[in-house]
Amino acid sequence: MQKPTDDRALARLRIFTTQTELKLAGHPVIGTWFLLAELGVVPAQEGGVHILQQDWSGRASRRNPFQGWPATTGNMTQKEALFKPLKVRRRRWPKHSAIVEGSRSTMEPTCVSTGIFNLMVPLRNRAALEKIDMNASELRRLIGKNATMAYCFALSGNSKAFTRGMMPWEPFEDAATGSAAGSLGAFLVNNGKLGAGHTLHIQQGVEMGRPSQIEVEVTLSGKN
Repeated sequence: MQKPTDDRALARLRIFTTQTELKLAGHPVIGTWFLLAELGVVPAQEGGVHILQQDWSGRASRRNPFQGWPATTGNMTQKEALFKPLKVRRRRWPKHSAIVEGSRSTMEPTCVSTGIFNLMVPLRNRAALEKIDMNASELRRLIGKNATMAYCFALSGNSKAFTRGMMPWEPFEDAATGSAAGSLGAFLVNNGKLGAGHTLHIQQGVEMGRPSQIEVEVTLSGKN
């Protein structure tokens, strides 16, 4: 947390893993603003509170509204989705990573960004999700500089998904990944699996014993 250089922002947030600085992360952002709200940095008021923060680049961006006061829920607005196919021949998919031939969905794995690129990995069912045996070195070679993590998911109906966020560095799995959840919502809308404006309910971290619930809503403007 730093003092902002942009007068419009309440604070500048920078987020680091053990490997690098991230352009965007969901839960560190919301968690930090909850703390700043408790410390009085966020002005207390009834109803929704919208916050403008300064990001890694120094720009003021992303409004993070809290509902009610004291704040009990919060959400973040992410950027317009970008899609980047992962150009890897099928025979080169890792045998022991999150991506297993036979467990894959008919949807093609795709790198998607709503602020930071993550690899969306559709699996056929939740059983395949539970059987993931992640190989960090193979996953690192697969995603390279194209994505931060492999966000593996299995759909349950039209508006629910079970997910696992696999990373090629310790702790190797994330219990809740807001940035990837936003990308998943955009990916599903783009593939006709979720209606724009509908809420996607995500359960992540179940296999870790750290269950989280995330809600995503995607707005569509033309083809964007």
